[in-house]
Amino acid sequence: MSLQVLQSMWFVLVFILLIGYAILDGFDLGVGVLHIFAKDDHERRIGLNAIGPVWDGNEVWLVTAGGALFAAFPAVYATVFSGFYNALVLLLAALIGRAVALEFRSKLESEVWKRFWDFGFFLGSAVAAVLFGVAFGNILRGVPIDVDGNYTGTFIELLNPFALLVGVLTLVTFTMHGALYLAIKSEGAMRDRLQRIVPWLWILVAGLYFAATGAAVWFLPYLFERFVETPWMWGLAVVGVVAIVATYGFSRSGKLTWAFAASATMIGCMVASAGASLYPRLVPSLINLNDSLTISNSSSSQRTLGVMLVVAGVGMPLVVGYSIFVYRVFKGKVVLSEESY
Repeated sequence: MSLQVLQSMWFVLVFILLIGYAILDGFDLGVGVLHIFAKDDHERRIGLNAIGPVWDGNEVWLVTAGGALFAAFPAVYATVFSGFYNALVLLLAALIGRAVALEFRSKLESEVWKRFWDFGFFLGSAVAAVLFGVAFGNILRGVPIDVDGNYTGTFIELLNPFALLVGVLTLVTFTMHGALYLAIKSEGAMRDRLQRIVPWLWILVAGLYFAATGAAVWFLPYLFERFVETPWMWGLAVVGVVAIVATYGFSRSGKLTWAFAASATMIGCMVASAGASLYPRLVPSLINLNDSLTISNSSSSQRTLGVMLVVAGVGMPLVVGYSIFVYRVFKGKVVLSEESY
């Protein structure tokens, strides 16, 4: 297998892992955002136990994506993790904070104790969702890297309008995705209330999505060069738009499982379209596009890519199989017990 084919395969694999993470951890981050707005302690416990068996497994996709990036494109890993260092530390703190809040909340029967961890769970989830979007928005916009691949910007530069727009879009999208998942896992008044707020969240998602797309068309035309060269990308965009519309239609008609599937498809198409638009770049240079990190100038050796592909061929089915098994075991409505969160 040629080096170029291996590089392209690893590019696709990294984005498949990112899609898996966005869909799976996206809904439990969304549940975390909604946690603070629950009506009472019973509803908060429903939310916690809806994601309790799966949240840590969902984050495996992020760890695997980071490992794949390190193995296949070490120059990209080094540049992104050094340039985004402060943001990544904040992200790590948010993810740790929400995990600790989830586990510690039920340890004491104190209203003050529970409220403290409830807010921590909400804050960690919201900050993580926004930071993921900001990071992705910066990659699409381009990062200030020089000809040697060194990051030359500052943390404040990462908080630019386009990246913040994508960050807010990610937050609202994950919140809607989480509301659909939580509605599937709950019953009665809680389910009905979640079903009512999904269309309102959908309006925000649709508006922000088309605003971000319009901003990209206007300010980042290089992202759309491949739409001219590669007609199948239009099909991906059409599927994404159809999924957005279907999410609204299914949620309004009460077909929540189908709405959740449509929402997952929408998220997958968003990430896939972004990846297809970037290819063969992985990190565009904001200074000079010719200095961008691409699959060819940032990859590992042919042997490394080949060996790691074999490892991925063994490991990925295990990750997918584990995910399917866990979701099958814990399918159905949440039933609270003494052992529950």
